[in-house]
Formats: sequence, structure tokens, C-alpha cells
Amino acid sequence: MASLEAIKGVAVLLAATGLLSLMHRDICAIATMLIEHARLNPASRYPQIFLDAASNLADSKLLLLALGGAAYASLRLVEAYGLFFERPWAKLLAAASGALYVPIELIELFRRPGWQGLAFLMLNLVIVAIMVRALFSRRRMAATLRRPEPSETAKAVQRSV
Repeated sequence: MASLEAIKGVAVLLAATGLLSLMHRDICAIATMLIEHARLNPASRYPQIFLDAASNLADSKLLLLALGGAAYASLRLVEAYGLFFERPWAKLLAAASGALYVPIELIELFRRPGWQGLAFLMLNLVIVAIMVRALFSRRRMAATLRRPEPSETAKAVQRSV
């Protein structure tokens, strides 16, 4: 789980860095070059959507996207660190960050029902359940370890009662 979170964090950090490298550049020209490189028809539907999105990107939007990506990557990398080194807070962070996606996945499943959306929702629920279960078992174990062993006198009193 820690490796997956680290991979996600590094991937988003690289994407955010890539977005920053596009600042002060002609994004439409770059988008057109990518479409031509892929040998796509710029007049067809999906390349046109890509071109329209590129033409609406200003430097301020790129900066906000990059900052959002950096924040998301930081969260994932901190979570990966905590899970790898088995920090108590990491499982809580993993459960909370996984649970944040559940409402979004439910809305998307209602909008466009399909097996893929259901699979993602189920996978996310399983991950959240595993983290919550690990949290509760850790708390139970900690409570058991904190409970003092009864003294011989207390055992004798309990037997006589």
C-alpha cells in the first residue's frame, strides 16, 4: 500500500512539474504539435476538445493546477512514509483520504452506471475497510497492553467473591 501511494505521489509531482514548465509558453502550439505527432485529425471531436482546453489555459490556471497537484502529491508521499514506517497516524490518514473519494465515486456511478465505476467504488471501500479495521485492532491491542495485570491479592479477592 505504501508503494502504491508513493508511486501516485511521484507521478502527480512529475505532472505538476510538467505543468509548471508550460508557463509562459504557447500552449495551443504545443497542443497542436502533440495532435500532429499522434497523427490525429485536429477537426475531429476529441482532439478539438483538447485544443479548446489548451486555448483556455492561462498561466494563473496552470499555477493553480500545479499547486493543487503538489498538495495532492505531498499528501500521498506523507501517507506512503507513514504506512512504510508503520506510524499510527498513517492508517487514519489512509482511511480518511480513501473515504473522501467514496461520495464522488457514488455520484459518478449514478451518472454513468457501469462495471468499472462499481469496481473502483468496491476497491476503494475495501481499502477503507482494511484501514479502519487496522485502526481498531491497533487500538484494541494498545488497550490490552495498557491494562495492568491484576495482583495476587486482587486475584484472591476475585476468587473469594
